[in-house]
Amino acid sequence: MKYLAAYLLLVAGGKAAPTAADIKSVLGSVGVEAEAERVDALVKALEGKTVDEVIAEGKEKLASVPTGGAAAAGGAAAGGAAADAPAEEAKEEEKEESDDDMGFGLFD
Repeated sequence: MKYLAAYLLLVAGGKAAPTAADIKSVLGSVGVEAEAERVDALVKALEGKTVDEVIAEGKEKLASVPTGGAAAAGGAAAGGAAADAPAEEAKEEEKEESDDDMGFGLFD
């Protein structure tokens, strides 16, 4: 991540295509020793691409990642009395919780 951050700092600073030496220089300026293999791999992976292109590719990949919500849809599909029972239990629990204050509130 630090290698990519250095690359992006260089691009933001006006360097369109940072080299491995540029990245090593940025990291060295803050006392970080760069691993040559990782820096070279990053430069090779980003060669011929703009930062905007790389971000667009990343967004496309993230769009295909499933997020939560499938479990809720499955539960709603079950329907019937089974779906109604938990709702009734929740109402009963709410009543019990309100009795826990023993007739007075925190700010009474």
